[in-house]
Amino acid sequence: MSFHSTAAQLVTLAAEGEEHHGGNHASLNPYLTGIGAFVVLMLLLWVTTRFNRDR
Repeated sequence: MSFHSTAAQLVTLAAEGEEHHGGNHASLNPYLTGIGAFVVLMLLLWVTTRFNRDR
């Protein structure tokens, strides 16, 4: 199998996936995802600052 034929098959597969699913998953709320990511990052920042105290 050559590189060209493999690439062509992958492009065809990707195009078929877009036609059937539309791209976004119905259960993903962008606001909830963003707030969740922000909370996780703030928690990691807080944990990091607790471990890096000067004693």
